[in-house]
Amino acid sequence: MGLTKTNNFTDKQLRFAEFAKALGHPARVAIVQYLISQQSCVCRDIVDELPLSQSTVSQHLKELKDAGIIKGEISGAKTCYCIDEKTWKEIELSFGSFFAAYQPLNNCC
Repeated sequence: MGLTKTNNFTDKQLRFAEFAKALGHPARVAIVQYLISQQSCVCRDIVDELPLSQSTVSQHLKELKDAGIIKGEISGAKTCYCIDEKTWKEIELSFGSFFAAYQPLNNCC
């Protein structure tokens, strides 16, 4: 496997890319939107909302959890997921400053 040379990038760039990758699939966007609308939920509820199998939803939940976007607690046989507020604020600031940095050019190609 080739080297990605991630050591050539800043921590902020790496974290931004991690968020973008985690949100880079429509199923994960749908999961996040569902969690936002529900404030929290049980995994079974997420499966009921998406046209995906339980195992596929679980894989997407793992990606979101690994990126820190969601958090989950085991409660008996169920896992309850919700948005991680601290990470959500970090994403908001990261994406906000990324888009705000662009200044339109009048004479661009």
